[in-house]
Amino acid sequence: MARDPRIFIRDRASALGFDVCRFASASEPWSAGERLAYFVGEGRHGDMGWMETTLERRAHPTSMWDEARSAIVLGLNYGPGHDPLPELADRSAGYLSVYARGDDYHVLIKGRLKTLAGQIAARTGEAVKVFVDTAPLMEKPLAQRAGLGWQGKHTNLLSREHGNWLFLGVILSAAEFEPDEPETARCGTCTACLDACPTRAFPAPFQLDARRCLSYLTIEFAGPWPKEFRTLTGSRIYGCDDCLAVCPWNKFAAESRESRLQAREALVSPRLADLAALDDAAFRALFAKSPVKRIGRDRFVRNVLYAIGNSGDAALRPSAEALLDDPDPVVRDAAEWALSRLSP
Repeated sequence: MARDPRIFIRDRASALGFDVCRFASASEPWSAGERLAYFVGEGRHGDMGWMETTLERRAHPTSMWDEARSAIVLGLNYGPGHDPLPELADRSAGYLSVYARGDDYHVLIKGRLKTLAGQIAARTGEAVKVFVDTAPLMEKPLAQRAGLGWQGKHTNLLSREHGNWLFLGVILSAAEFEPDEPETARCGTCTACLDACPTRAFPAPFQLDARRCLSYLTIEFAGPWPKEFRTLTGSRIYGCDDCLAVCPWNKFAAESRESRLQAREALVSPRLADLAALDDAAFRALFAKSPVKRIGRDRFVRNVLYAIGNSGDAALRPSAEALLDDPDPVVRDAAEWALSRLSP
């Protein structure tokens, strides 16, 4: 009897540092495309126009590539090893999402996916394509179909072994592999993630309105924030972990063993005064190889100024005053707002 090719693939995936490797059909029907169409139709994608323009390609894996028959779904644990939310108590420091404190996972995972995909293609003789979450492929429904976890009430992937802390990558293959058993939702009656959201971004369980999400606002949204959300961001300056960190399933999670995903000391509770003083060159230097770099200095400093306005620390007034004449109008607006919130 021929050896199951999945054994070889799992062995190679483990050798490359992936924590989990499972298989799913890429060609069978699913309802994820309909859910995405509803999300976009309701306008819940906000300014992320690329979600609308790529909607048809996102609807199903074979819409991306009609030869796809199987999906090899890989997971890489980025668990912090501790609850990060107590850091929010220091209002004179900025809070960056756990995933953004080390190297950019897109670069890290894509390189390893390409290596593994080449080995799979050589083994099977069939074509392959590689995807990280910058491509129009819905990797979370594929991960649930492959049994890595399930999409929780916060819409993020949730794993029994890794909690909320799992990066995903996908290799689509024209080869047929026996699929693994899918995972079923195991949230039960728990609503911890929904209750923890600072901006009430979940209109219902398993639904997200990105326009109210602090991850969307701090990263994707380019203009001045609606004022109702500025006070709610607290000290969160890049992303938000609240709905992830409160999940009871994290009790089974372990700290990541990947050194490049470990938090850099400079990105754990950085002082807001130091961040507000960043010019473009200093911003790029601080966030070299970091996912934060892609939003640019102006958008980042805007976020920092909102956090300064929420700090209650009058000693930060000079940091905001120094940006009243910034070349970027959004930064100037944020500086004026921050000063309006701090007592002279």
